[in-house]
Amino acid sequence: MAGRFACRLAVAVAGSLVTGAFAEAQTVSPVCDNSGFLAAQRTFENGGMRDDVPVHVCGRVIAVSHKARRTRSGWHGYFYMDTGNGVSIRIVSDLDEMNAPDWPWVSKGDQTEVVGRYYYDKPRRQGIDWTHHGTGRSWGMPGYVIVNGTKYQ
Repeated sequence: MAGRFACRLAVAVAGSLVTGAFAEAQTVSPVCDNSGFLAAQRTFENGGMRDDVPVHVCGRVIAVSHKARRTRSGWHGYFYMDTGNGVSIRIVSDLDEMNAPDWPWVSKGDQTEVVGRYYYDKPRRQGIDWTHHGTGRSWGMPGYVIVNGTKYQ
């Protein structure tokens, strides 16, 4: 009996490793680091980085998409945040995963703090996603959004 359990456990662990269920742990600054985000953005734009990076940014909401959109991975809400120096970034919130009220729960002018994954595909296809409490095989760090002091994750 114990041998059968150990065998099942070994198969489960091996399967998790093959599928990437144990994602590499990422870390992020415990405080807003807009300058670090802007440096990462410049590095991506100059072709120096390819992997997504964890970020912790703060700023003011400058635009909100008031309609949620359904994608392959579920319902998402979108807003743009000013990170300083004339740079804004798209924030993607997975509404199926977040513990938050109905979308939109953010408005133009709100002060926000965001922890998530910065992705860069090309200059007009970049943003911060994984802003919710969940993790996955490709991203091991939970994120969140704070709007005017209220935390959504």
